[in-house]
Amino acid sequence: MDNTAISIKDVSCLYGKNIALKNASIDIPSNSIYSFIGPSGCGKTTLLRSINRMNDLISSFNLTGSIEIEGDDIYTYKTLQQVQKLRKNIGMIFQQPNPLPTSVIKNMIMPIKENYHGNSSDFYEKAVEKLKIAALYDEIESRLKKTALSLSGGQQQRLCIARALMLEPKIMLFDEPCSALDPIATFKIEEMLKELKKDHTIIIVTHNMAQAQRISDYTAFFYQGEIIESGKTFDLFNEPKSELLYKYITGKF
Repeated sequence: MDNTAISIKDVSCLYGKNIALKNASIDIPSNSIYSFIGPSGCGKTTLLRSINRMNDLISSFNLTGSIEIEGDDIYTYKTLQQVQKLRKNIGMIFQQPNPLPTSVIKNMIMPIKENYHGNSSDFYEKAVEKLKIAALYDEIESRLKKTALSLSGGQQQRLCIARALMLEPKIMLFDEPCSALDPIATFKIEEMLKELKKDHTIIIVTHNMAQAQRISDYTAFFYQGEIIESGKTFDLFNEPKSELLYKYITGKF
């Protein structure tokens, strides 16, 4: 049985005439953590944002090739309704935490309230459940009605992850989620991601080589808009096939 959650085939991305990604092809297995590594500006985030069609919001963006999720090519979707449904099934976490300037509990309930009908007590119970998954509930139990902006940076990022989980996404995309956090907050998020992969497929863009080694099952190395090497993380870091990857992971460029 095929275990592929996302199949990326010959994907090239352009912003106007500028090529951001050339002929990228990788398969993302279900219930795994897949790291995208490489220097800045090499196409990692462009590909990540293509998986939930977020780049559609940029008028100059153009993509060729195909991205299939569970065998369905998401770039054949023509209606806004189809794209919105796609995005509900894909949670996205950004480099900087982006809680809404309202209470913690309203941050949690707002996404589900806008998309589903139900009573407030059900929403509250679901919010508590997701905050516990994010290892946050015990820390802020007495502060649920206080502004989310009063939380620390690491707590805000875990809140954003918990909020994304409210819509029960199958896929989670992370764009350098720990780059602004201290080592303790980073550790908590990494431990959470290892738990989340039991029920989700996770892709993470990271510049932290140690992080990629610690948490990811698979890694793709990007350089100047191309995927130079991809495969199991252990193999890439211990037996890199390309000189470029060897130089990158040893800090020689």
